[in-house]
Amino acid sequence: MHEQDSTPNSSPADRGRRGFLGAAALAATSLMAVTGAAPAQAHAAPPATGPGAPVRGRNQVAAAITQTGRRRLGSLKVSGLGLGTQTMPGNLYGPVTSRKDMVTLIRTAVDQGVTFFDTAEAYGPWESERIVGEALRPVRDAMVIASKFGWDIDPDTGARNGLNSRPEHIRRAVDGMLRRLRTDHIDLLYQHRVDPTVPIEDVADTVKDLVAQGKVLHWGLSEPGPQTVRRAHAILPLTAIQNEYSTLWRGPEQNVLPLCEELGIGFVCWAPLGMGFTTGTMSPYFRFAADDRRTVFPRNSRDNLAANMPLVQLLQDWAVRKGATPAQIDLAWLLAQKPWIVPIPSTTRLSHLLENIGAEEVRFSHDELQELNTAVANITIHGDRLPPEALAMTGVEAPPR
Repeated sequence: MHEQDSTPNSSPADRGRRGFLGAAALAATSLMAVTGAAPAQAHAAPPATGPGAPVRGRNQVAAAITQTGRRRLGSLKVSGLGLGTQTMPGNLYGPVTSRKDMVTLIRTAVDQGVTFFDTAEAYGPWESERIVGEALRPVRDAMVIASKFGWDIDPDTGARNGLNSRPEHIRRAVDGMLRRLRTDHIDLLYQHRVDPTVPIEDVADTVKDLVAQGKVLHWGLSEPGPQTVRRAHAILPLTAIQNEYSTLWRGPEQNVLPLCEELGIGFVCWAPLGMGFTTGTMSPYFRFAADDRRTVFPRNSRDNLAANMPLVQLLQDWAVRKGATPAQIDLAWLLAQKPWIVPIPSTTRLSHLLENIGAEEVRFSHDELQELNTAVANITIHGDRLPPEALAMTGVEAPPR
């Protein structure tokens, strides 16, 4: 789904993407035959890539879009594109085909060179972590798993009761993550949102203890205030900041990206495809399903969708120019901004997974990147990116200790 799996009536400008997805679907069919769908099937570590490397039964299309690039988030080495798993429980943008298919999708991502997988206890809740744990168990030591704490989740109903980053709650949350992920350590642990009642120094000290115990290897913050980043980093160096970032939402460029560059912190982009908008599959006439949570996002109102179409047209024009798809242009644009930026597009469809990985092949010259940056900057985006209550939880500064 590229963070959205519903497809409206196509337009002529959408045909390039459909053409790619047709080829990707053929690749997906071959891959399914190779990898199988049994959740218990063991998978080997990602195969060798490069000139002369065997394709191990994959067809030429699949082999051509195997991801080979690697990036660093601080000292943590990951694939250039990760895989977000927020949508895999099927309660965000609509139901998924099956849990079994989600396990197979993650294992196929491994086979295609993805090493970085992002989840959270709040996704489902808990179910996303269970899916990731089952899928990656055979290759756990070769993968990088990121998860997040910070919500007070009712153990019986799964309801969120606000934020909770008190030290004792963090410890309980991490122990639950380890069980669900079927592992003895979390590679990258984020605070999901800054708790306005808990000093970030208390949070950092708690994570520092978990690092000493071997339960956590690296840590980060999601959508934090800049001073909170500095305070946290002073206690225990941060590996990554995770914020929304795409051509549709460029807010991190103002303060967060410069701060990451100054402190040597990596940056992970959630919603790198604008929750589906920058894939070119939406139009002013697009209607979300009743159970799709994006209906409450202000930028997805009928008027704002229409007002933001110039960005879609820009990405479609560049897709034609570069022989790619709009989604690939958006992801390639992110990769071109900084070498320490890693997008984690969500998807529940194999064809979209292969399309996203293909963004690695899109290259911009210096002049092309300047031209595209200027064009993106000249487009005004209408509507807030999140509902008011969610927006209020972003950029928060933790209280003093």
